[in-house]
Amino acid sequence: MSNNTNIKGPEREEVIGVWNDEISLRVNIAGDGPALLYFHPAGGLYWDEFLDALAESYTVYAPELPGTTPGDPYAIHKVKDYTDLILMYEELIQKLNLKGSVAIGQSMGGMIAFDLASFYPDIFSHLIGLAPCGLWRDDAPVAIADLYVAAPETVPSFLFDDPSLPAAQAMLSLPEDPANIPKHVAQAVWNLGCAGKFMWPFPDHGLGGRLHRIAIPTLVLWGRNDNLVPSIYAEDFGANISGSEVHLYENCGHILQIEKLDDALSDVKRFIA
Repeated sequence: MSNNTNIKGPEREEVIGVWNDEISLRVNIAGDGPALLYFHPAGGLYWDEFLDALAESYTVYAPELPGTTPGDPYAIHKVKDYTDLILMYEELIQKLNLKGSVAIGQSMGGMIAFDLASFYPDIFSHLIGLAPCGLWRDDAPVAIADLYVAAPETVPSFLFDDPSLPAAQAMLSLPEDPANIPKHVAQAVWNLGCAGKFMWPFPDHGLGGRLHRIAIPTLVLWGRNDNLVPSIYAEDFGANISGSEVHLYENCGHILQIEKLDDALSDVKRFIA
């Protein structure tokens, strides 16, 4: 899950059959406390210090997008469209008895979490978006398509305001053993390909028209200098979800829980305490 030896990572996993048992969803789990669901971004699940810290107070459940689980790449072919994906996640939540838990979603994972909350208003107790995708403005185009065709050396600038930060470098690092690098790169490319089924060229699944249905406490966090999904979208999420909170972090890019770890943890823990 991570090349950073300071990260504890998941403690256990469960594999849950969904969609008439045609798809096996692997769920990474850590901690012991109230349930918290984490939905990962398009690049796949990266277990970081943010999740480690949350696992000190909560039981963190982090499901993997179909197809991104190593050894089961073709599961993505069994997901016909985005609607079916949402139904699969809802089924997973029911089978794990996680209805009423806290939900946190980063980027694409935020889009999934917000859509689940809009389709099923009582599925979560609290909803937190970390720069979620899913909305579009002509005056502030999202750079998802640019990211997918970007040269590898330019990818860090899409994700971070300061890619030189040690935690950012750890996330972007390659395996120390050269023999493992091709497999690592192939997995990263495949993960983006799986997400691309729902994200390319841009995810316009109608979330904007459903945001008003979200009726639970909602927190939206964003990096002011997000080069992938402009921070102006934070205003749109906030304006369309009654009673929601919106916080912007200065000198911060798309992966805010890495660039502003302490601030993000403080805001999240306060919000769901």
